[in-house]
Amino acid sequence: MRNHRRGAIGAMLLAVAIVATACSSGGDTEGPEVIIGAQDFGESAILAEIYKGALESAGFSVRVQAVGGFRDLELGAFSSGDINMAPEYAASMLEFLTSFSGKATSDKVETTSFLNDALESLDLEALAPSDALDTNAFVMTAERSAELGITRLSDLADHEAGLVLGGPPDCETNPFCIPGLSNVYGVDLARTFQPLDAGLITVQALEADQIDIAVLFSTSGVIAAKNFVLLEDDRTMLAADNIVPVITTLLRQKYGAALTDLLDSVSAKLTTADLTAMNKRYDIDNEDADAIAADWLADNGF
Repeated sequence: MRNHRRGAIGAMLLAVAIVATACSSGGDTEGPEVIIGAQDFGESAILAEIYKGALESAGFSVRVQAVGGFRDLELGAFSSGDINMAPEYAASMLEFLTSFSGKATSDKVETTSFLNDALESLDLEALAPSDALDTNAFVMTAERSAELGITRLSDLADHEAGLVLGGPPDCETNPFCIPGLSNVYGVDLARTFQPLDAGLITVQALEADQIDIAVLFSTSGVIAAKNFVLLEDDRTMLAADNIVPVITTLLRQKYGAALTDLLDSVSAKLTTADLTAMNKRYDIDNEDADAIAADWLADNGF
């Protein structure tokens, strides 16, 4: 973890920077508190802290609120007013809101447009999608992959009967997980699926040979650190799960471009490589989300 200098001079410079940024945003930052919902996995926590830090530097009152691990809990928090913003994933949120209709595409702009159509009745809005992409990743240990000759998702069909899949519980309904494997690849792993998580428990099960295939996030630092084999999505099952901030319409109406331009500028600098590096620091190096976010903000001029 990096050391951050603190002192009277630094505090004075920070104060000047905050005032300058707030003035340059061209809008009023006096108003309702921005409450960012964070789901209970590292990447969501890091993203929430990144957007929080950028907003604070521009003079907004902002805090992060934990909302649990599933999208329905997040949407409930939006509905109750417990949060008014959240970092989201364009394709996954669209599919959730449209009862997994298969409307999400591999185009991030098109998918976000469809998402905004679905969000309108909820008085929510998705802003500009980032280039940072995080999809489901189907991985195997290098040994098991070599033993069975599986390197692509289409290879699973030849070994379907004996394979055990493990991952987060929503894999059973997620169109980019078990339903996608069935619809796109003709592979049915529902019968042997073990509901675990999208992190440590699943990784441990894979390494202990309790499961053959693990569902992780594609930006997980564990994949490279453990030398897992990422199975190729050779029939393009996965869609544009780009990071996109979702806010309430009320929040946008109150702050206008002072808020949305700033959030868009943060999203514009996020990359998939950034996510992977930050996730490694969180998952492997056990660093705190706020410290990781602070470094990213400093490195990117916020």
